[in-house]
Amino acid sequence: MKNRTVLIALAATLLLALLCGCGKTAGETPPAEPIENEPEAEAEAEPEVEVGRQDGERFETTVILEGMEETVSYEHVKNAALGFEMDYDYESLARIGAADRERFVSIYEDPDAPENYLEITRSAESADAVAAAVRAELSREYDLLEGTRELAGAGSCLRLEASELKGSGEMAERLQTVYIIPAADGCRVAAAHCTIESAEGFGRRFAYMLDTLKVME
Repeated sequence: MKNRTVLIALAATLLLALLCGCGKTAGETPPAEPIENEPEAEAEAEPEVEVGRQDGERFETTVILEGMEETVSYEHVKNAALGFEMDYDYESLARIGAADRERFVSIYEDPDAPENYLEITRSAESADAVAAAVRAELSREYDLLEGTRELAGAGSCLRLEASELKGSGEMAERLQTVYIIPAADGCRVAAAHCTIESAEGFGRRFAYMLDTLKVME
C-alpha cells in the first residue's frame, strides 16, 4: 500500500512537471533574431557647376579710386549679340544699348551727346585691320601713344591713347583711349571717352570696368 502511494505521488509529480513545461513553451515567444539594417547606398555627389553672373545681376566690390578704397556697386552686362560680358558702375553710369554697340554714359550727361562714356562694339575684321583704321582716324587730331595692356578677363590687347593734340605737345580737352581685343571671330573694340577734367575719376572707373571684360566665343 505504501509503495502504491509512492508511485502515485511520483506519477503526479511527473505529470505536473510536464504540464508546467508545456505551458511555458506555449506562453513564451522566442527572442527575435536581431535585424541587421542594410547599409544605405551613399547618394552620388552632384557635380559642382560654375555659374557666372547673369545679365543685369547687381553686386558690390571694393576698388581704389583717387587713392581711396571705395565700395562700388556694379551691374553685370552679358551681351551675346556683341559677344562680351563686363561689369559696370551703375551708380555713376547709365547703360544705353543698341543693336551694334553698348554704351555706358555718365548719369550727369545728356545720353545723346555725352562727353564721358565707354563704348563697346564688335568687328568681324581682324584686330590688326581694325587697329590700322583706328590709328588713321585718331592721328588726324592727336599724337598717339601706342602700347599693350593685359586685361584680367580678356588677356592682351592693343591700347591706343589719344591725349595730346597733333604736333603741339599740349593735352587735348577731350581724351580717348581705345582697346582692341582680338577674338576668334574678329575683335572687340572698347573706346573710353572723357574730358581732361574727368580723366582721373571716370578714367579710372573705365579702367576697372575694362579689366572685367571677357570675350564670349
